[in-house]
Amino acid sequence: MTPVTLRARRVVVVALVAYLAAVAAVTLSPAPADDGTLGAVRAAVAWLAAHGLPVTYLGVEAAANVVMFVPFGVLVGLLLARPWAVVLLGAATSALVETVQLALPTRVSTVQDVVMNTLGAAVGVAALALAARTRARRGA
Repeated sequence: MTPVTLRARRVVVVALVAYLAAVAAVTLSPAPADDGTLGAVRAAVAWLAAHGLPVTYLGVEAAANVVMFVPFGVLVGLLLARPWAVVLLGAATSALVETVQLALPTRVSTVQDVVMNTLGAAVGVAALALAARTRARRGA
């Protein structure tokens, strides 16, 4: 992965802590998003589907789970040299979130969320590797 300076490492750690706090707030708050927000998403999905796009609410939810963990892959990827370790940590972090959700009566814990979150971490790692490769080519 991309080596970072000590100063940059501190910035990445602060960003990672803030990111993880945001993920915890979104995934572990006692109740999911309010009906107004979910209703707007459902209305947008219905409009897109009515206009010929093959979009479903479950598909949007799955994509959101992928997108939510892309920053994990990037930030942790900047701190660790092993891409596979970053993806495994992403899976473990997601599994921890889903396990905690089991104890929350208003939350739903699924294996699909763990899979999608892990995919998101892998996408983040891949984006970081692509950026490093592009940077190396430009520098050469």
